[in-house]
Amino acid sequence: MFEFEDLACFPDTIRESMTDYLRYLIPKVDFYRHVTPIIIEGMNKSHSNRIIDLCSGGGGAIEQIHHDLKRLSDVEIKIILTDKYPNTSAYAFFKAKTGGAISFIDSAIDAADVPLTLKGFRTIFSGFHHFDNSLAKVVIKNAVDAKSGIGIFDGGNKNILAIMAILVVHPIVFFFFTPFFTPLRFSRLFFTYIIPIIPLYTVWDGIVSIIRLYKPNELLQIAKEVEPDSYYWRSGKKKSKFGLNVTFLIGYPVE
Repeated sequence: MFEFEDLACFPDTIRESMTDYLRYLIPKVDFYRHVTPIIIEGMNKSHSNRIIDLCSGGGGAIEQIHHDLKRLSDVEIKIILTDKYPNTSAYAFFKAKTGGAISFIDSAIDAADVPLTLKGFRTIFSGFHHFDNSLAKVVIKNAVDAKSGIGIFDGGNKNILAIMAILVVHPIVFFFFTPFFTPLRFSRLFFTYIIPIIPLYTVWDGIVSIIRLYKPNELLQIAKEVEPDSYYWRSGKKKSKFGLNVTFLIGYPVE
């Protein structure tokens, strides 16, 4: 099983339209609102006031997380968006909208090989399922080697009902709401309404994402195989709006 947006040869125009769609959808269904306290815990325990967001895609979760962090934390928190295939137009939008509180790296950043100069609490939203078991360990080990705290959050229910919902809901949302996705591009309209490859690829990737989701015990096992002693690890689920689950793993150095 593979996801189209992971392919290096995949056109950026289509990939960015797919991640722009998720940036529109994720805040609407309120995926990640209830994980903000977990992020604050990780940042406090890691003694960091900066988030290095990996696999940012279109930044779907970040605007909501930034808003909730401002509401719940007394500390001014900076967020840096990164991705192997950065959606720079989306990131520039966030940077302008937040007055620089959210910034970005416009070059490729691999979650398995993050430069040591990028210091902060690492987060991954809706991205960890892209890694198989061996690569997942490398991503976590890279954070451990840098002595960085890390929070991994993947929304979705791993069952047939979730797959059926993707098959039904995604095409409807694309049909009615595509003109509201920003930035508005002719290519997005063309490849949605005339040749509908953006909806088709998004539905495929969404179904594969559900199939590849990790369970909390699987995340915890991976993390403890990487570093069982010097890091504190916790995993579990948080129920979001509409009954959707968010699986999480949080880890930070033991003081």
